[in-house]
Amino acid sequence: MLEPSRNARSARVRRSRVASWTMLASVATFAIEGVDSVEVTVEVDVRRGLPAFTVVGLPDAAVREARERVRAALLNSQLDFPLKRLTANLAPADLRKSGPSFDLALAVALLAASSQVPATSLGSYAVCGELSLSGALRPVPGAIALALGARSAGFERLIVPVENAPEAALVEGIEVCGVPSLALMADLLRGRLPPARPPPAPVLRRDGGGLDLGDVRGQADARRALEIAATGGHHLLMVGPPGVGKTMLARRLPGILPPPTIEEALEITRVHSVAGLAGGRLAAERPFRAPHHTISPSGLVGGGPGPRPGEITLAHRGVLFLDELAEFSRSALEALREPLEAGSVDITRRQRTLAFPAAFMLVGACNDCPCGRPGDDCVCSATDRARYRRKLSGPLLDRIDLVCALGPAPGGAMGPRPRDPSSESAAVRERVAAAQTRARERLEASARLSDAATSGGPTGGPLRLERDARVRLGQCRRDPSLSARGHDRVLRLARTIADLAGSESIRAAHLDEALAYRMGAAWRAAA
Repeated sequence: MLEPSRNARSARVRRSRVASWTMLASVATFAIEGVDSVEVTVEVDVRRGLPAFTVVGLPDAAVREARERVRAALLNSQLDFPLKRLTANLAPADLRKSGPSFDLALAVALLAASSQVPATSLGSYAVCGELSLSGALRPVPGAIALALGARSAGFERLIVPVENAPEAALVEGIEVCGVPSLALMADLLRGRLPPARPPPAPVLRRDGGGLDLGDVRGQADARRALEIAATGGHHLLMVGPPGVGKTMLARRLPGILPPPTIEEALEITRVHSVAGLAGGRLAAERPFRAPHHTISPSGLVGGGPGPRPGEITLAHRGVLFLDELAEFSRSALEALREPLEAGSVDITRRQRTLAFPAAFMLVGACNDCPCGRPGDDCVCSATDRARYRRKLSGPLLDRIDLVCALGPAPGGAMGPRPRDPSSESAAVRERVAAAQTRARERLEASARLSDAATSGGPTGGPLRLERDARVRLGQCRRDPSLSARGHDRVLRLARTIADLAGSESIRAAHLDEALAYRMGAAWRAAA
């Protein structure tokens, strides 16, 4: 009769002994997925056994190497590294973890599991950062995405390296603490230090990079096309011989674009933060990306083993300039088709699909023929010209709203003369902003942000065409070279031109100008 009692007593003794040398603690962190963040729970189990440190949960090489960084950082911060069997689990286990941003979470969970900091203080925290061997914290990319994820998950406070704190503090609704080292992190968790508020993030002044549209001499048609493209967010292709000002015009396009709104600035900064380009500052200007024509398709649209944003995503809410467009690889250019329509791109790698934003304005520039010489100096045959133009496919050109032909400026335009104030970037930007305000009032009932967006009807509201414009449009419908997409885009382009003119309805002159840009170049027919 005494045996069951003795067995129960022995079991209680064994459980108490196990509890004395077994501890478990967890802390929340976040992993970057695309341009968003996903919550990851770092669990650390400390138990008696041969000294070992194992990390599980689909870690990559950088995460597995965190074991050595955490060990050295703890010892160099005058903290204890338990000589026991340590197991760290990164949950969810089916999500691949990459990069050194899990170092701080592993170290904090290990400190809590070994009773060096109170585990009860970790419930309202999310932590993220890379450790150096000395115990200092190093910045990690994607601070804004981490802060947005922590806020959405309901955490009260996010602890990041000091260098990341100003950028993460751009997100409202969550307290951001910047910590310089692991030792101070431990003191903060013990309640010995008050949480430090990050300094306000500096905002860059808008200066347009010193490039003014008024510097361009001549090329009135191209400057007009640039103004229309900036107003409606339309895609533009400039065709002409070398040296006529195609690149000069394209690089002045950001200077005539209105500055981004707060929401757009956060989107731009989040994308650049994930790519490691934000620099801790809120974007005050729209991005301008100009990749070299040797870029690969994955470099242009995104991808790689661990999908990374491409140039079209880095140009989100801004301009993507492709100089020497016909020299880009066919596969890279054809990869632009879907993003030009959808405003986003889906990348599938390792049985997972990530969505990257790609609402950009495409500006292309190329020569009219392989030799690039104007007029009678051209040495290309008709076959050479046709072959060169066919490098740009018809489906790609059908998605470009404006095709503008540039020629050499007259000799008189290059001499010294007074600058026209109405052609300067500041004046053009005011006209663009006023037209966008009129368009926004018309489009507020729909989800479209500009006339170039694809959702909804052709003009984002009731179509208002004057009688002469209706007649002209009926004539255009009989043109077999104008596709259904082209018809839709002509209407949107004409609506943008009407907004610039301050007109409530589309007139025949607006439609004629839109058709001239849409169908006036031989490139579409030759492609």
